[in-house]
Amino acid sequence: MRILIAGVDGYLGWPLAQHLVSRGHEVAGIDDYSRRRWVGEVGSQSAIPIARMAERLEGFRENLGHNLRFFKGDLTDYDFVLQAYRAFRPEAIVYLGEMPSAPYSMIDVHHAVYTQTNNVMGTLCTLFAMRDAVPECHLVKLGTMGEYGTPNVDIPEGFFEIEYRGRKDRMMFPRRAGSWYHQSKVHDTNNVEMACRFWDLRSTDIMQGVVYGTRIEAMSEDPRMATRFDFDQCFGTAINRFCAQAVIGLPLSPFGKGHQKRGFIPLRDSIQCLTIACETPPGGGEYRVFNQFEEVYSVMELAERVQRVAGTVGLEVEIRPIENPRTEAEEHYYNPDHEHLLKLGYEPTHDMDEELKKMLEDLRPHQARIEARREAQFPDIRWDGSRRPSGFLDKG
Repeated sequence: MRILIAGVDGYLGWPLAQHLVSRGHEVAGIDDYSRRRWVGEVGSQSAIPIARMAERLEGFRENLGHNLRFFKGDLTDYDFVLQAYRAFRPEAIVYLGEMPSAPYSMIDVHHAVYTQTNNVMGTLCTLFAMRDAVPECHLVKLGTMGEYGTPNVDIPEGFFEIEYRGRKDRMMFPRRAGSWYHQSKVHDTNNVEMACRFWDLRSTDIMQGVVYGTRIEAMSEDPRMATRFDFDQCFGTAINRFCAQAVIGLPLSPFGKGHQKRGFIPLRDSIQCLTIACETPPGGGEYRVFNQFEEVYSVMELAERVQRVAGTVGLEVEIRPIENPRTEAEEHYYNPDHEHLLKLGYEPTHDMDEELKKMLEDLRPHQARIEARREAQFPDIRWDGSRRPSGFLDKG
């Protein structure tokens, strides 16, 4: 299968390309290195050093025995996207090319507008380019479980049956975004679903939980094949941030009570699920939704898990909650469905402790890189529009 990855230079895109090629697929990628620029803008860097793309492509060929065809360009440039799709003729497009950070989108009006423009316009360009160049192609679009918010009812996989005033229908489950970033993903969802209805496109919308991890099975020890690992307040996910804090001896700092619940998934499982989605496409005109996560945990449970595993490898750390800079419920019901991928063959890893141990082992050699950007881990971007550092909630 010919599979094109939009956002191939990113945390998910780079290991996904390696995994797909190892399974015999022909892979191409698009990127303009935006993730590198965004992380630099907020004063941070990847904890694990990332090679330049030319070096990555060379390493890809030497380690996997295949070329990765690469298109450098802006996904909001329709003419560029159209020409890339016409040149490669993908049978599947994995769309990862969006700004993925809630805090970054909440910095100010300029970052909010940029987030909406980059994400929504990029997806629209891909939908039109698919219609005009590769209408039989399957779009695997990365959404987020954050689109749903935290409703006080169970969360289905995209759609639910509703009865109102004696009439029944199958409708998309309501979304309640928690940031301008999440709202851009809601817009994407609506646009993709509409394009499937209007143009008979086919799409799988992945509502993904929080991803953590440093490696997958297809990844060699060659440093050119490593994927990035962000730990700053904007691009570092909760577990990744906790692991980075543990490596340099900082307290693990969940927000507020730490009772916020989310779905989490290891990097290796995320890659497995995205591959399953690519290899089992829907029919023409079909828009389907997969909730993609392994297990649900509270943020405090994660901090305690990292603390315990860190102790087994000689890293003694404490947990000190900090003031929550976000506007979100810290006590809430959370019970999302996630059956579709399991029925298609997803086999969850179910070994968070081992995954955390590998992460800590991979990060320890780069302790100095994390230490050099330690200030980037402390949040000061607030949902009320101000910039004020969050202090510890205890006296220490």
